Amino acid sequence: MATDSMNDDHQNHQGEKIKTCQPDGDRLAALIEFAAAAGHEINNPLAVILGRAQLLLNREKDEAKRQSLETIAGQAMRIRDMIGDIMLFADPPPPSRQMIDVSHVIPKLVEKVTGALQHQSNRVLPQLSIDLPEQLELNADVNQFQIVISELLRNALHPSTEASQVLLRIDDEPDDSSVVITVRDNGRGLTEQEAAHLFDPFYSGRQAGRGLGFGLCKVWRIVKMHQGTIAVEDNDSEAGISVRINWPNR
Repeated sequence: MATDSMNDDHQNHQGEKIKTCQPDGDRLAALIEFAAAAGHEINNPLAVILGRAQLLLNREKDEAKRQSLETIAGQAMRIRDMIGDIMLFADPPPPSRQMIDVSHVIPKLVEKVTGALQHQSNRVLPQLSIDLPEQLELNADVNQFQIVISELLRNALHPSTEASQVLLRIDDEPDDSSVVITVRDNGRGLTEQEAAHLFDPFYSGRQAGRGLGFGLCKVWRIVKMHQGTIAVEDNDSEAGISVRINWPNR
C-alpha cells in the first residue's frame, strides 16, 4: 500500500489552513505501467512516419509539397518529444550519481530556462529570485537534477500561475544529510480540481502549464529514484504555492 496521499489539509500553530498535495503512489504506479506500454507502441509507427516524411522531403522539388511534408515531419517530431517525456516518466535511466556543485549548476540552468521561456512567449517573466548557499555539493545525477529544477521553474514562471514573483531556494540541513529545494510563487494558488490531479500525467482538465503533461510527475519520478520526497503546499493566508523537495545527500 502506498504511503503517499493526494491532499492533506492541516493548520499550523497560527491557525492558517495549509493544503498539502502529495503524489498518490498507487495511482502513479499504474500510470507508469500504462505509459511504458503506450510509449513503445506509439513510437514504432511514429518512427516510420517521420522516416518516410524526411525521405520524401529530400526528394521533393515542389515548394508547396515540401511545405506539407515539413509540416508532417514537424508534427511527428513534436509527438516524438512527447513520447520522450512519457518514457522518461515510465522508464527513466538509473541515476548516475556524482557530487555536483549546486552554486555552479543553478545559475547557468536558470539562464537557459528563462531565456527559452522568453523566446517562446515573448513576454516579461515574473521576477525570479535565487537563494543559494555559497558552497553546496549535492549527490545526484546532474542531468536528472537539472530536469527537476527546469520543470519546477517552468511551472512557476508560466502565465497561468498569475505570479509576479518566484523564489528558488536551496538549503542544506545542518547535519548534511539532505538538501531542501523550494520553489515558491505568489500567484493565484490551486483550484480544488488542480490540487486533486496535480501530479497526474495525461490530465487535460486544468490550465496549461500548471503541472500539465509530464512536468510534475517526471519530477516526482526522479526525486523518488533519489530516495527523496516532494510535496506542494497551498496556504490560504498567502498567495501562490510552494513546492518543497527533500533530497537525501548521502
